[in-house]
Formats: sequence, C-alpha cells, structure tokens
Amino acid sequence: MSVSDPDLQAVQQVRDLVRAAAAAQKKWATFSQSQVDSVIDAMAEAATNAAEQLARHAVEETGMGVVADKVKKNLFSSQNVHRAIAPMPSVGLIREDKEKKVLEFAEPFGVVAAIIPTTNPTSTAIYKILISLKAGNGVVLSPHPTAKGCICATADVMTKAALKAGAPEGLIGCLTGVTQQATKELMTHKDISLILATGGAGLVRAAYSSGKPAYGVGPGNVPVVIERSADIKKAVGDLVTGTIFDYGTICSSEQAIIVEEPIRDAVLQELRACGAYFLNAQEAAALSRAVFRPGTFLVNPKIVGRSPQVIAKESGFEVPPETRVLVAELDGVGRDYPLSAEKLSPILSFYSAPNFPKALERAIQILEFGGVGHTAVIHSNNDAAIREYGLRIPAYRVVVNSPAPHGSIGLSTNLFPAMTLGCGAPGNNITSDNIGPHHLMNIKRVAYEMRPVEPAVKPRPASPPRQVLAPAGSSAPKPAKPSSVPAAAAGGGVTVPERQVIARVVERFLKQKGVPPAEAVNPSARGAAPVVETSAPPPPPPTAAEFVSEQDVREAVDRGEKIYLSTRTILTPSARELGQEHNVFVETA
Repeated sequence: MSVSDPDLQAVQQVRDLVRAAAAAQKKWATFSQSQVDSVIDAMAEAATNAAEQLARHAVEETGMGVVADKVKKNLFSSQNVHRAIAPMPSVGLIREDKEKKVLEFAEPFGVVAAIIPTTNPTSTAIYKILISLKAGNGVVLSPHPTAKGCICATADVMTKAALKAGAPEGLIGCLTGVTQQATKELMTHKDISLILATGGAGLVRAAYSSGKPAYGVGPGNVPVVIERSADIKKAVGDLVTGTIFDYGTICSSEQAIIVEEPIRDAVLQELRACGAYFLNAQEAAALSRAVFRPGTFLVNPKIVGRSPQVIAKESGFEVPPETRVLVAELDGVGRDYPLSAEKLSPILSFYSAPNFPKALERAIQILEFGGVGHTAVIHSNNDAAIREYGLRIPAYRVVVNSPAPHGSIGLSTNLFPAMTLGCGAPGNNITSDNIGPHHLMNIKRVAYEMRPVEPAVKPRPASPPRQVLAPAGSSAPKPAKPSSVPAAAAGGGVTVPERQVIARVVERFLKQKGVPPAEAVNPSARGAAPVVETSAPPPPPPTAAEFVSEQDVREAVDRGEKIYLSTRTILTPSARELGQEHNVFVETA
C-alpha cells in the first residue's frame, strides 16, 4: 500500500537520508586530509560556477532580495569561506604543542542537521555543506518550505561535485518534502549528532529543545552610532550600502541610526543624497502596521527582503522610484515604537543624541529591545570612543567604519567568514563566534606529565622475613650453623659433625613415629669422635606480619610458605580472601 500522507512521506525521507548520511560519514571519517580537501575544493569550485544560476533561482522562488547581491553572497560562501577553511587541519593530529607536550586530535561529530532559511537560502546551504564536510561530518539539509527548490538545487550541485571527487554516496542529503513534523524528526533523530540552525526564534528554540547539541542564532536589530569625528560621507554611504544589501535579508543589516546632534543636519543631508525617503507621521504609522503581523513583532513575510517601492505600496502609500531606503524618525524604543525592532528590509529608524554617551545609551536600548548579543556598528575616528563603544555595547560583533552585514560576516573585516553568527548567552546561544568547521568537531587532547605529583601513599617499610612452617605434627628444626670443617674430599663422604647432626635428626624422627631408640652407636669404633648427645633448643617463635597485601599472598603461595598473623596485622580485603582460599595464614599469639 502506498503512503500518501505528506507528513509520513517526509518523515520517512528524513529517516532514509539520515541513515544514508550516517553510513557515508563512517567512510568519510577514514579519508585523509588531502582526500577531504580535494572534495572540499571541488564543491567550492562547483558552487562558484553556479553562483549566478542559484541566485536567480532563489529570487524567483522566494521573491526576496536582489540577484546581484545574492550572487555576491554565494561567492562569499564558495570563495571567502573556502579560502578560510582550506588550510585548516581537520583530520587526525591537528596540533602539537611540543613545549607544553599536548597533542590535539580532531574527531567529527557525525551527521549534522542543517536548517536553512528563506532569507539567505543558497549562500547558507553552500556555507553549511562546506564547513560540515570539512570537519569530517555528513550533513542533511532541511530547507525552508518557501525556498526548498533553490536549496535542494544547491545541494545537488555540491553533491555531484563531491561524488566526482571521490566522496561516498549519501554524505549530503536534502529534504524535498518539508513539513514541521519532518524537521522535528530530523532534529531528534538518534543518528543526528549536531544541529546547525538558522531561522526564526521558534525554530531555534526547537533546536535547543531537541536534546541534541545545537548552534543557533538570534535576531539582529543592529544599531549604528555615527560619532561626531566620523567621515560623514563614508559613514552614511556605508550604512545605506549595508541596509539595502540584498534588501536587508542578512540579520546583521543596519536597523537604526543614532547621530550626535552637532552632525545631525549633515547626516540628514547625506542620507537624502543617497536615496533615503523620510516618512511623515502617517506613513510611519502605516508602515508599522504593514511590517509586523498584528499584535506581534514578527516580521510580515510580504515585506521581508522587498524593495522600498514594494514595501511602501504594501503599506498604502508610494515613494519615488529612486528611493533606496525608508527612514522613520523616532523618539523612543520599545513596544510603543514598532519600527525600533528588527525589520529585515531596507527600513531604518533614526535617532539623534546630544552627545556620545547618550548615543551609546540609545544603542544599548535598541539591542536590548531585540538583538542583544548580535552586532553593532560605530563610525568614528576617535579611538577612545570606539573602544568605549566596544567595551559597553551588548553585542559580540562590533563593526567599525564598515557596512554592518559585510563587516559582521567577515567580508570587509578579518572576522571568520560565516553565514551563522552566534549571539552568546545573552542571545540564548551557546557561542558568540562566527561558526566554522572548528565548532563542528570534537578535540581529543593527549597531555604528558610536566610537573610530577607527590604520591598520596608513601612506600611502606620492608616487612621482616617470613617464617616457614614445618610439616604438620613436627617441630621446625633450628637451622644448623655453617660448618667450619671442610667438606669431604672428592669422591664423597660425610664429615663427623655432619654425621652427628644427621644422627640426631633421624633419632628425633623415629621417636616421633614411636620407634624405640636404639643403642647409641659409638662412632669411635670406626675411628670417629664420640657423639655427644645434647637436646636441641626450641625454635624461636614466628614473627607476625604487620601488613599483608594481595601480592604478598600470591608470593607466599608461589614459594609454598605460610604467613603469620596477629591481632595487629593489617590485611587488605583481597589479601584476606586469597589467603583463606589457599590456607596460607597462621594465627599467632
């Protein structure tokens, strides 16, 4: 019977893709560094060649963004990200600190569940596939439903290149049937080791609630402070460039301008020259209603990544065709000022402040309203002001004198190039980093001792010699003192003292057996000295051991000895058990 339910079909596809990726990853984990890098190079080249085709597919399918800008983002992932990760060691021994004597070995997580957004679909897919495979993992992509065509097309381009370069089949998977149930199944599947989530707050929370390790992102709401020492022309040009880049679909795009009052008029003049349209009160109110879903601060998908003209029309008014960005002057931040939230489109809120400290306070308010931990920007030539801003602003990417999206992702700065930007603990993320392959592998460390540790247990003093018990029913003979008489000459013979000792031993033995004593033999009859009978002194009492270990018992068993114990003898449990088993203990007074 065929299965027609979309959820069931999608869930089954998840299971099939994860199973295939897990099997392929086990093979992939055996590849050498050069083999891995050859596959990465091939995929990056294929994505570069398809950058424009994939960009057009994304715009046509989602209706968001600008083809030329999506091409730049695709190339950023296939070229900039690739250049950054290409020299990174990611297989086997990756670092050795000879001075500290620490070795570091890379081990992949396994299979990565990569959640891909509709705002940056193809560039994020390229980026996540590259960093996942570089770290030795397999990857299964879960596309946003409105962008699954272009995302799966991206995965197909990279899969074909990977297979041609020798990667195992199934290492890259992409869901074609996308449902909420399927995404949940993917994130909770037993063979998924890590989740790399880019998307809305609800999706990121679901990733963190899955029980799997997860990297997520938070909202941007990026404030831009233009300090009075800034190059105004460059500052305004940069912030407009950043705001309109792919129509604001990158979450680190500029959202609010804060200027010091002494330069306010100059900034306004430059904004108008750059194509800014300033909204009146009625237009700003209409725009607020259009940008967010009723009663929420969730951005209306109909305005995300759209042109100013489309957004204005959706709001009920029109703007000139040359308009590049919509600007609304606001007096405050928060629920009463909806446009102070993240808008994901070419819309800016505008504030002025009497001085730099007040401008910094306003920037902090904006981030705390929605965007804490993400990104902030300052345009300034005052190093003291830049450092104070960097110290106090609650953002983990502080871009200086550059467009926000370009600087935050590492295109115009030396930050690690990435399309997933962590917001740290304030943004409910596990890291504040730009995510790279080093976040997708475990590091095993082998550390040699450098500073000897004093033993917790001191070596115990040597035990006195153990006494050996004579056979049952007999008394242990006192060891004879070494004779000073030379041994018999060659050919055998026993010396007189030795005869006397032997005679006494034989006599005692016969007496113990009940045999009457015979008349004393007079050795003088054979020319030997008479034997003088003397009673042998009693043997000394045995010495009890102070401490007995299991090893002591084993040695006694091997030698056929007994171990004497007293009430003061310390026995380890294992020694007691082994000694009783072999009957080697003798209790003494």
